[in-house]
Amino acid sequence: MNGEILEQIRFPSPNPSIDLYIVTYAVDGLKVKGLLAVPKREDISDGFLYLRGGIKNVGKVRPGRIVQFASEGFIVFAPFYRGNQGGDGNEDFAGEDRKDGIAAYHLLKNYPRVNRVHVFGFSRGGVMALFVGIHCQVASIVTWGGVSDMVQTYEERKDLRRMMKRVIGGTPAKYPERFYERTPLHYLDKINAPTLIIHGIQDTNVSIEHSKKLEEGLQKQGKVVETWYFPEFTHYFPPKVNRKVVENLCSWMKKHTEKLVK
Repeated sequence: MNGEILEQIRFPSPNPSIDLYIVTYAVDGLKVKGLLAVPKREDISDGFLYLRGGIKNVGKVRPGRIVQFASEGFIVFAPFYRGNQGGDGNEDFAGEDRKDGIAAYHLLKNYPRVNRVHVFGFSRGGVMALFVGIHCQVASIVTWGGVSDMVQTYEERKDLRRMMKRVIGGTPAKYPERFYERTPLHYLDKINAPTLIIHGIQDTNVSIEHSKKLEEGLQKQGKVVETWYFPEFTHYFPPKVNRKVVENLCSWMKKHTEKLVK
């Protein structure tokens, strides 16, 4: 069954109050791996699905980052995506590997103590998070420097074109349908969770236009959307600011969870 935990192995944790595990879980017959952080506090019941950016060894899941979110009061799961760190299959840059995120949602939803699941995506993980929100009943969605338009990514990132042509199987001009189906902007009517968009306006990895298009699209659909745009920052925020934004976005998630419960 998709999202079923097949293996759970202890992993050294930098925080004694949080247990870390390397998890192997099922996705369409593949064995995919990810990192699970479980706070020892028994009163924590919110799940947090962390969807990383990059591809292959670029943007790998970092234990310290996962523990940072778990420390804010969440049971956190971060898939490595198929084909990475000993998992089956090949990463597909927001194609078939979107199922890795959707199955990871079900893993968290069925995990002991978890009542609801929030989803967070950074960079390329923004596409993944939005598709999880399109297909699953998530409590909230946060995208940070997130991709929303795969055609625009192809046009903006000349350094990624070779990889995208290889993975997706061609260009947007030759195979527009392949880029269309990887672009969540076309399916925003199916999102029902409140969405928070975070972006540095000086970002050259993922332009602010991705977030502006997402904001506009959600507003047109009458969805709940909030934006935190930072004029002075790029794709990467200074550590002190980064920590504060993490605290604030986690508070934002919990605030919307309280509304949901009421």
